[in-house]
Amino acid sequence: MKLLHRAGLLALAIAAGAAHADATLDKIKQRGKVVVGVMLSGPPFGTIDPVTQKHVGYNVELAEGVAKGLGVGLETVQVQPSNRVQFLQQGKVDLLIANMQWTQERSEILSFVPTPFEEVGGAAIAAKGSGISKWEDLKGKPICVSQGSNFTKPLADQYGAQIKAFRGQPESLLALKGGNCVAAVHVSPTLRELVADNPDWKNHEIVSPSDLIPSPSVIWVRKGEADVQSALDRVVQDWHRTGWLIAVEKKNGMTPTPLLYQLKDKFGKAPS
Repeated sequence: MKLLHRAGLLALAIAAGAAHADATLDKIKQRGKVVVGVMLSGPPFGTIDPVTQKHVGYNVELAEGVAKGLGVGLETVQVQPSNRVQFLQQGKVDLLIANMQWTQERSEILSFVPTPFEEVGGAAIAAKGSGISKWEDLKGKPICVSQGSNFTKPLADQYGAQIKAFRGQPESLLALKGGNCVAAVHVSPTLRELVADNPDWKNHEIVSPSDLIPSPSVIWVRKGEADVQSALDRVVQDWHRTGWLIAVEKKNGMTPTPLLYQLKDKFGKAPS
């Protein structure tokens, strides 16, 4: 009887938790605004305009797309790899568009929108002449990453790198320039744009021949928020159906991956 009683209490607690979580979509509608945590670690994903102090970039445009799809206003909140999960769990933001690719570990503590909006992997940047030309060359060497990066595990486990984790990408890259590590690993589009367009990085280059663990880029929500997941999944599928995501990436100087064209074809087809 005690076991049955405990099981009943647990079921009630889970139901109550789900009901509370599912209230988020109603809250967004009542508030008339969705609060989105975004990464502003540098182009193309996001920056702060020095003149207007507004948040701009790819992540911000996706947040604007979410707000438009839900028919509400938008507030973006800057998050860091070290605090983005806590900001979501503590209710400081309603959802995350924050350079967080899907991993099994993350999916155990958060829920996510099933349809990905992209697929992104990691690249390694190092000073020219570093002698690094492949991922295996990182073995035993100090490598800078952001705290909470999904690249940490494969770098350490698969390639034997010595990980040095920093608050965010800016701090990690500063450490690279300061000689605290021989390479830094972050999302590929940012690093490739950095060495291509920023004269401050003319003495550095991408040293990885391929991207590390390309993974689905998804929107994250609090655990169990099925209604928010469903509403946002319809929005993301519409982005693919119309080709809007491809246009946004090109506008921000990014190269859409084959996945985007596959998903456009999938969702763009008329129902049979």
